[in-house]
Amino acid sequence: MTHPEACSALNRLHVLVVEDEEDIRTGLARLIGTLGAKVDTAADGVDALDIVEAGGVDLVLTDMMMPRMSGSELLGVLKDRHAQIEVVILTGFGTIQSAVACLQGGAAHFMTKPFDNDDVLRVISRLGRQIVARKGGGSAQTFSPGIVANDPVMQGALTLVGQVASSPVPVLIEGESGTGKEVVAREIHRLSSVSDKAFTAVNTAALPDTLLESELFGHERGAFTGAQKARKGIFREVAGGTVFLDEISSMSGSFQGKLLRVLQEKTVRPLGADADVDVDFRLIAASNRDLEALIAEGGFREDLFYRLSVVRIPLPPLRDRPDDIEPLAAMFLERAIKTCLTPGSPSVGISERALQTLRQHTWPGNVRELENVIFRAVVVCDEANVQPHHLGLAGSKTVGDPSGDGLDYAAQKQDAIEHFQREFVQRAMTRAGGNISQAAEACGLTRAALQRIMRHLTIDRADFGGR
Repeated sequence: MTHPEACSALNRLHVLVVEDEEDIRTGLARLIGTLGAKVDTAADGVDALDIVEAGGVDLVLTDMMMPRMSGSELLGVLKDRHAQIEVVILTGFGTIQSAVACLQGGAAHFMTKPFDNDDVLRVISRLGRQIVARKGGGSAQTFSPGIVANDPVMQGALTLVGQVASSPVPVLIEGESGTGKEVVAREIHRLSSVSDKAFTAVNTAALPDTLLESELFGHERGAFTGAQKARKGIFREVAGGTVFLDEISSMSGSFQGKLLRVLQEKTVRPLGADADVDVDFRLIAASNRDLEALIAEGGFREDLFYRLSVVRIPLPPLRDRPDDIEPLAAMFLERAIKTCLTPGSPSVGISERALQTLRQHTWPGNVRELENVIFRAVVVCDEANVQPHHLGLAGSKTVGDPSGDGLDYAAQKQDAIEHFQREFVQRAMTRAGGNISQAAEACGLTRAALQRIMRHLTIDRADFGGR
C-alpha cells in the first residue's frame, strides 16, 4: 500500500523504529516506509541512542518493554538530550498506566498492541507533517482556526491536547465556566483517530438522573411514562465516536456509580432491558469545580475520578492568558459582523481605548463573556469603531458622558456602585458555579434580591454555567 500525497510531503522525515521483536520491527519499518519517510530500526534503547547520536532522526516509535533500556527510559534520555525529537510509545495493554506517564513526560502519542496499521500511518503522518513544516521554517496548522493560543499559558494546555488527542484514554478538562472546555473537547475529537465518527456533548447538570440515564444508556419501549419507542442511548449511538460529559460534578452519587460500571465493563443496561449491551466510545469529561475538593467533602467518588482523569487538561481563565484577549476579540468581532449586521452595512472596527478596556477587565465569565461583550458592542455601536461605552462593562462609560471624562458627582457615584455590584455578583456566581441560590446565600441576599441586581446589571447566569 502506498500513499502518493504522503510520500511527497514526508520524504524529508527520518523515523527510528525501536522494537525488540524482529518481525514487528521489520513490519513497522516497511509500513512507515510507504509514507516516503526514511526509516531506521533498533532492537533496544541502547542501540537506538547510538543511531540518534549520529544525527538526523526526527521521530522515534518505540516499544515500552525492552531489554537493557525500556521505552520510558529512552524517552527520558531523548527529552533530556534531543527535546526536538518526537516520541511515540508502543505498549501492551498491561502497561497503559506507564504509557500515560510517558505522555506526561513528553511523549507525543502512544498506541496499544495489537495495533491497527491505519492508525500507525495516521499518527506518523500527522506528526511527520508537523515536523516537516518546522524544518521548512513554516508552522504546521495543527489546531482549528477558532482556537486562539497566543499566550504561553494556553499554548501549554494545547500541547497536551495534541499529545493526547489520538490516544484512547479518558480525558478530564478542568476550568472555570466559559473557558472553552467543549471547544477543546471537540478539538481532541477532531485530531483523534475516530474523527470521522460521532461527537456528542451532554450537559449532565441539565438533566435529572432518570433522564440522564435514558439519554446515555437508552431505554426499551414502555420503560417509563412517555417511552413510546425504544432508544439506543448515546453510548451506543456514537458507535466508536466521542462522548463529552460536561459539568460532571453535578451528577448524583447514585449515577456516578452507574457511570463507573459502564467505564469498567464497557457495557450498558438500557432502562427496562433484561440484559447488558456492549458499547464502544471515547470519553471526555469536564468540570468547572475542583473534583478533588469534592472528593474530600464526600461529594464525588474517588474511583470514578481516577477513571475519568487518566489525562487532565487544565484550561486557564482568560485573566491568566492576557495575550489572547485581543486576538479573541478580533475573531469574535468578525463573527459578530457576519451574524449581526445586514449585508451592505458599514463594517465596524474596534478602538484602542476599547481594547484597553478589554485588557483591564477581570473577565469572570471568561471567553464566553468576551464573546457576548463583542456581540453586544457590534449591535449597539453607532460609530465606525467600537468605543468603551459600547462594551457595557463596568467602568467603561459614565452616565450622560460616553467619553468617560465627565465630572458629574451623582453619575460617577452611580457608576462606582454599579462597578462594585457587578464585580461582587460575578465573583459570587463564579464561585457558586452559576447556582443562584448558593451565590445569594454567600452574599447574604435573598434569591429574589440577587436576581433583581442581576437583571439590572444584565448579568446572565448562563455565563457561569448556571441553572
